[in-house]
Amino acid sequence: MSTRSYHGCWTCKRRRRRCDNARPTCRNCAQRGVDCEGYEVRLRWGSGVASRGRFTGADKPLEENVPPRPKGRQRDLSRERKRLEAQAQIQRDHGCHHMLTQLKDDVAPKTDRSEQDEILFNEFLNNGINSLLSIAAPESMLQPRLPELCQESNALYNICLTFQLSLSTIRTPQLFEYFDTSLREFRYELARSTTLSDGTLAAGLLLCSIGLTQGLPWTMHIEGMYNILQTRSPEPSAGIGAPTPFRAHLLEVMGVMDIPCLAIGRQTSPIGIWRRFCQSAGPRHGIEPVTGLPRSLLDLLAGIDIDTTEQSFWDWTGEAGNFLQCYLWEAYRLAGILTIHQRKRSSGSPQSLSTWRQPSSCPADSSMLVARVLANVDALRLVCLERPDEDTFLKNSILFPIVVAGLEANVMRQNQEWQATIRKCSLGSRQDNMLLDFLQEVWHSDDSTLDINELARLKWGCCEYRDKVTDI
Repeated sequence: MSTRSYHGCWTCKRRRRRCDNARPTCRNCAQRGVDCEGYEVRLRWGSGVASRGRFTGADKPLEENVPPRPKGRQRDLSRERKRLEAQAQIQRDHGCHHMLTQLKDDVAPKTDRSEQDEILFNEFLNNGINSLLSIAAPESMLQPRLPELCQESNALYNICLTFQLSLSTIRTPQLFEYFDTSLREFRYELARSTTLSDGTLAAGLLLCSIGLTQGLPWTMHIEGMYNILQTRSPEPSAGIGAPTPFRAHLLEVMGVMDIPCLAIGRQTSPIGIWRRFCQSAGPRHGIEPVTGLPRSLLDLLAGIDIDTTEQSFWDWTGEAGNFLQCYLWEAYRLAGILTIHQRKRSSGSPQSLSTWRQPSSCPADSSMLVARVLANVDALRLVCLERPDEDTFLKNSILFPIVVAGLEANVMRQNQEWQATIRKCSLGSRQDNMLLDFLQEVWHSDDSTLDINELARLKWGCCEYRDKVTDI
């Protein structure tokens, strides 16, 4: 004989049956061929009417508010009440079943793909995806797998279309329609994900990229995916286990987005994904394809405010690469040192690190560092103009050193030519223009304490611009 379930799914509770608490749906419901309504918490508003005592039926504890008692025997009234409740329950069951069926039809991802969608997808696959990379497209791990992943994840397919539309400098109603669809379908997949598939993870990262380029909220997607990874694998080391090369690549992209110094105007605290999931994953060599940076250099950037010092950057030996890569890496290395300078100034005290970790010889002042950063960035720009077919996408990664150099407000105010260099090196995207506007406001402000992070939070908070990563 079935007994009432107090901790089971809502369907078993309503039908007073024992629930096996299986997730994501109850197996008892599946065996009976009924829809499982899940286990989520439901909030119910009370009527504010007393249900017992001498004030039963009153909405206020006053004698004049007590309604008159109905005439008749208590047993007869109880039977009539139960009959009416049973009849109402049957009607509710029928209505809920109809409503849930209709809701699933409305919310479930739509698999029909129009000719226009296919055109947009091919444009993204052949061109739009290149804006996400700092290496040649044939070396991309995502591009050859994308068609197959889009069969696995309808959210990923729609997000690819949305990203392609977002590359236009003009925001169109079509972009917002596609973005709403993408967001809804990604949430649908994420809510039903027991293990975060590669397709859903790629969809979430691409959705974050749209947020980065359009000034829209994005960090909640990182947190949502991270929470699923942690729920399935509480131990950091177990979280990655022995991932496939492509899975490891996706985790690296997620980790880069979370590196603290690569974000401006961030609303939420970083999680430390790079150091937790990526840095301990294996030998530190090779180039991360989205940033175009050596993984050993990303390790240093992720360790700022933790265990990376100026001397760590001066001691970095680099990686084998061509001239263009060396320009970019040197700009990042020097920008990392500048970042530590800026953190020290903003905190008003040196880093709380052991004496043996403190820099022994860091001769360059901020002005010299800014000059060297901009010299490398400008050299990279000029070579890209001179040799447009060589490492075409490497320039996609130059925002971070440009912004860090531009944040040296006192230095920039004294060098109009350096301000012009930053403007020339900007790629002209929506993301670039927003960050350049912030830099110019810092340069023209008489307030020496003006913080670009607070400025960005204020601007993006008013305009729905929440977070901005400067290198992706």
